[in-house]
Amino acid sequence: MKKLSRPEIAVKFRESGLVPLFYHSDAEIVKNVVTACYNGGARFFEFTSRGEFAHETFSEVVKYSRKHCPELILGVGSVTDAASASLYISLGAEFVVSPVLREDVAKICNRRKIHYLPGCGSLNEICVAEELGCEIVKLFPAAVYGPKFVKAVKGPQPWTSIMPSGGVSPNKENLKQWFDAGVTCVGMGSSLITKEIVENSDFDALQRKVSQVLEIISEVRS
Repeated sequence: MKKLSRPEIAVKFRESGLVPLFYHSDAEIVKNVVTACYNGGARFFEFTSRGEFAHETFSEVVKYSRKHCPELILGVGSVTDAASASLYISLGAEFVVSPVLREDVAKICNRRKIHYLPGCGSLNEICVAEELGCEIVKLFPAAVYGPKFVKAVKGPQPWTSIMPSGGVSPNKENLKQWFDAGVTCVGMGSSLITKEIVENSDFDALQRKVSQVLEIISEVRS
């Protein structure tokens, strides 16, 4: 599959509605998780850069996914500086996510026409992020703010696109609250890719779980 442009990826974020996120130092485990999510219907995946030599693991996963998951849009999360963003972009990251708003990362991503989703926790931060060219902002940690925060922001700023992460649950009630509030998509980590699934290598269960979440998202949106 050809590499998509930034505007095309923005559309895909909205269409998909789900961004699974995960980190492990073992590339084979990450590959299995990526495959399960992909086979379950996910077309986005955020590899969270949280350990030593994480970029080496990411490099292996990129090469694997391009061969075995050709429609997957693979990005990197937990990026907190421009140097790291540049490194991961050179390794094939198609979007970059931060826990905070970083102007230096925004500039690097803009130069390369790469999606940057900064972590924001106030309307002011969201406005600054949009001025820096961010199409979608990450609400983090989502559990602290909740769907009411999104709804309040969307009132005066209906054009703002938000992805909550860090507190989204894979059940219908929670997902309905977020999408009713107006989110563009949701990021989901340990509540989706649980410790038990990874420890037991139960990737079939993960595939089913991802499929179920996508079905719920489609249902609550309609």
